[in-house]
Amino acid sequence: MSPFENVREAFRSIRANLLRTILTALILSIGLFALVGILTGIDAMKNSLSETFASLGANSFELHAKGYSNRGRRGGVQAKQYPPINFLQAKQYKKAIGDNAKVGISAFIAGAVEMKANGTKTNPNMQVVAGDENYLKIEGYNLAGGRTFSQSELNSGANVMIVGDEIRSKLFPKQSPVGKYVAAMGRRFLIVGLLEKSGSGAGGGGGADRIALLPLETGNQMPRQRALTYDVKTATDNHATLNFIMGQATGIMRAVRHDKLGQEESFVVESSESLANDLDSISGKMKAGGSIIAFVTLLGASIALMNIMLVSVTERTREIGIRKALGATARQIRFQFLMEAIVICLLGGGMGILLGVLGGNLVAKFVGSGSFLVPWGWMAAGLVICVGVGMASGYYPASKAAALDPIDSLRYE
Repeated sequence: MSPFENVREAFRSIRANLLRTILTALILSIGLFALVGILTGIDAMKNSLSETFASLGANSFELHAKGYSNRGRRGGVQAKQYPPINFLQAKQYKKAIGDNAKVGISAFIAGAVEMKANGTKTNPNMQVVAGDENYLKIEGYNLAGGRTFSQSELNSGANVMIVGDEIRSKLFPKQSPVGKYVAAMGRRFLIVGLLEKSGSGAGGGGGADRIALLPLETGNQMPRQRALTYDVKTATDNHATLNFIMGQATGIMRAVRHDKLGQEESFVVESSESLANDLDSISGKMKAGGSIIAFVTLLGASIALMNIMLVSVTERTREIGIRKALGATARQIRFQFLMEAIVICLLGGGMGILLGVLGGNLVAKFVGSGSFLVPWGWMAAGLVICVGVGMASGYYPASKAAALDPIDSLRYE
């Protein structure tokens, strides 16, 4: 018999014992549904959380001069200090990275600023920061109103400002600050945007609520007593590429800072990976637990399938005798019953995989994931498992059928 003939024979046998086959396939469907559904749901939730963590800095790293941010002594030894990253170096680095990642350049202007508008003053604890077009996205700040800086404002150093919610509540408690003017540090600024209220979490000191953001070029023009210190932060949307980009950034910054071959880096690369690492650890444990549950279910399905195949061999003993009498070999008989077991597994497993993908994404949707994930890898693994279960469950019954004596089989009633 050809393989296609064996498949047709398998479907004929399935139709002859339809209810029994459906129940067995249903058990297998439940097992694959549990496996693919759990793993799909975990992956979908992980993707959603990874996007959230990316906005919190989990997929980013910072560059700053070595020893510059920590001037203290350690063990009585003064740490070697290098010059801070200047504006030209930051711009060269950003240009060299290109489209491989997002680079945000910012500078701390002042941390005890009083702002005025309409005869009202804020507390003298507002922070003024200058940033480029990527600053808000990399820091995870969202706008509650207004807009970001235009390219012309960034290039020309316009007197425009994006303010935090505490500044709004102090100066414009009953209206939107967008389009209003505020005085700070001897200048008059037009407010073009309002940051979402963040509370006292990220960044400390009120988070984004006490921040007044200026265009980076505007910050460079502000009067100051000493040179600005620039913060260079690089972010990527894909956590898997973070290590590669960090290595690339190290090479670029060495060239920008003119660090000689064999000399230690004059800068430090600091990565914020703890959230992403915790997520990987938690999702790994969840996958392990889900896989164990699915394995137990699949084990039950394989036992049920083996049982139904043994019953099928017993019921078809006379048929096997006739086939052998007509010249069928033991190998052909074995292959016929193996193919039947595999077909049953693929029918039940295919339905289970489909339901698993839909169910996993549905669960992820309830916990906030907005994207539909199609886990091609898990689907392929599920099909391989189907074939494996079919072969494992059908081999013994198929071998038993192949070993039957044709004369005894013909006498079987």
